[in-house]
Amino acid sequence: MSSSIADLRQTYDKGHLDRDALPDAPLPLFLSWFEAAREAGVTEPNAMALATTDSQGHPSARIVLLKGVDERGFAFYTNLQSRKSRDIASTERAALVFWWEALERQIRIEGTVEPVPASEADAYFASRPRGSQLGAWASPQSREVDTRETLDERLAEAERQFGETVPRPPFWGGWRVVPERVEFWQGRPSRLHDRFLYERDGSAWTVARLAP
Repeated sequence: MSSSIADLRQTYDKGHLDRDALPDAPLPLFLSWFEAAREAGVTEPNAMALATTDSQGHPSARIVLLKGVDERGFAFYTNLQSRKSRDIASTERAALVFWWEALERQIRIEGTVEPVPASEADAYFASRPRGSQLGAWASPQSREVDTRETLDERLAEAERQFGETVPRPPFWGGWRVVPERVEFWQGRPSRLHDRFLYERDGSAWTVARLAP
C-alpha cells in the first residue's frame, strides 16, 4: 500500500448514539436515519451493498437499490437469473450495508432472504420508467455478451415487441432480506465509534453495545 493511501485520515465528529435513545426494534431507527440521509442531501440514500455467497462459499458484493422497507424486511428487485439471485436461491441468506458519509453513519443488516410476492413485483415493475422496463427484457444480467451492439439490438427488439404497456419479464422479480441482525454505527472521535447491535429473539429484539 502506498503511503498516500495509508496516510488518509478522517475525523468523525458529527453525532453520537446513546442506548437510552434507542427504540425497542430496529425499523424505527432505520427509518429515522434514512430520512436524515435524504434531508442531508445524500445521493441515492437507498443505495446499499448486497453481499451474497454461492453454494461453495464464494463471496460476492455489489451495490443495489432499496425499493421497499417495512416490518417484513428490506426489498430490492433484479433479474432472477443473475449471479446475486443464483446465490440467494442457493443459500437463502444475504447481508446489506448502508453508508451515509454525510452523517458518518453505517447500517449493517444480516438475515434470510425470501421472494417478493408476484403482485408486489408487478406493481413495482409497472411504476418503472419505460426505458428501465425494456432494459429488463434486453439484459441477460451477469451473463457474457459479445459486444455493446448486442445489448442495443436486444433493446431495439424489445421496443418492437411491446406496445404502450411493458409486462414484467418472468425472469425478473424481487427479493426481501428478513433481518436477524441489524447494527447501527455512528462515527465518533478517536475511532471510539458507537455501535449497537439488534438481534432478533423470537418476535422481539435484544440490543447490545459493541466495542468499536
